[in-house]
Amino acid sequence: MLVDVLNRRSVYLFSAIRIFLFSPWPSAISAPYAAVVMDARTGKVYHSRNADTRLHPASLTKMMTLYIAFQAVERNEISLDSYVKISANAAAEPASKLWLRKGQKIKLRYLIRAAAIKSANDAATAIGEAISGSETAFGKRMTRTARALGMNSTTFKNAHGLTQSGHLSTARDMSILGRHMIYDYPQYYNLFSRRSASARVATVRNTNRKLLNSYKGADGIKTGYTRAAGSNLVASAERGGERIIATMFGGSSSAARNARVVKLLDMGFARAPSTAKFQKPALPHYEADYLNSSTGRRVTAIKRSLRPETRPVQKPGGQIELILAQVSETKTQPNDILRALKAATSDKIDTQVSANKTPEIVKKVSPRARPSKLSFVSTLIINDQKTKKIGKSLYRAWSINVGKFNTRYQAERVLVRTALAEERTLNGADRTVKARATGYDAIFRGLTRDSADLACRRLNAQDIPCYTISPS
Repeated sequence: MLVDVLNRRSVYLFSAIRIFLFSPWPSAISAPYAAVVMDARTGKVYHSRNADTRLHPASLTKMMTLYIAFQAVERNEISLDSYVKISANAAAEPASKLWLRKGQKIKLRYLIRAAAIKSANDAATAIGEAISGSETAFGKRMTRTARALGMNSTTFKNAHGLTQSGHLSTARDMSILGRHMIYDYPQYYNLFSRRSASARVATVRNTNRKLLNSYKGADGIKTGYTRAAGSNLVASAERGGERIIATMFGGSSSAARNARVVKLLDMGFARAPSTAKFQKPALPHYEADYLNSSTGRRVTAIKRSLRPETRPVQKPGGQIELILAQVSETKTQPNDILRALKAATSDKIDTQVSANKTPEIVKKVSPRARPSKLSFVSTLIINDQKTKKIGKSLYRAWSINVGKFNTRYQAERVLVRTALAEERTLNGADRTVKARATGYDAIFRGLTRDSADLACRRLNAQDIPCYTISPS
């Protein structure tokens, strides 16, 4: 009997050893550690460890999802009150989630709250699909935006951050993204400090509330956890005008993660000077066409103007006289409101006629025949989708945005000034001022895709900010 007992114990011991050695344990235990401590005011790094090691970001990914959502709202691609229809793909995402149903419609603002506060995976996927048409296309836009922000070691494959091959980032890149989130869209940053909020279908609670409640000055921004990543966190705190960003990958638990991040934040405040010259990070600079197409398709402008020019007119005496309207090329400065006002109210006419007398009225003017074929720049296809109808480029439903201003008056003056400077390119466009919570957008409407693209190219060449807005 004693032998039987010993044999059973041996079997149990062997089984325990086997389970210990070969069973899949949560990979958070062995997830690589990485950390960065950054001065948000200057971007200076005070501490780093494995800062450039490519690791699984987990739900830190949603920072980029939300950054692009804010960007899309500001660029009129979508509005906070736009209803988003939930796809089967979004509804099937695993928890954490808002438990949205296939076919359900919900406003974008509630999806943003759910993704930012609860870290809901279904909400994040729905946001990406609403902006770019598919999760794959949105992942490409996320990566393009990351490159534009200087996140050179980051590649995104999805909007939520669940583990996927090739979906990787670094502690340094996530610190850069956190800094841009704070300063590029300060009007939305308060989302990350809310302990709870209504997402219409449910009240969501902040996944980072323990740190927010316990650390003085903490006001965001995003947690993340998967078995492959461990417990991740990008945290920010402000004290007496000093702001520190601490990023950590690979915590064994949320409690251990929070304890380590507290030490990192304390380190940052200890090393940061009381005063530092604030250096706001530059906004991402890339072609606006990528931001305005849900399909990810871009067609460049035509090389030549579509507008035919009139032939010289021959008078009865046989002499050919050219009547030229000489309009000077003016380099427009959007913020120079006084010049815009002067240009708008000026009684001068820059048109000169070669003869002192009014030229004779010509009964018949024969325009030059429209060319049979128009020369287009090569077409860039991002999603391998062929552009079937070039004729759609002539559809006058495109717009351009030439700046955001503090007052309606400023926006209107700049619209007038720009219209005078680019009379030929913007001929027939309607001037519109759109009021937003962050200011007033100066917009030209009623352009073709080609004319909108050409106008922005000409204005950008004059250091005037301009981006195109596709038909919604």
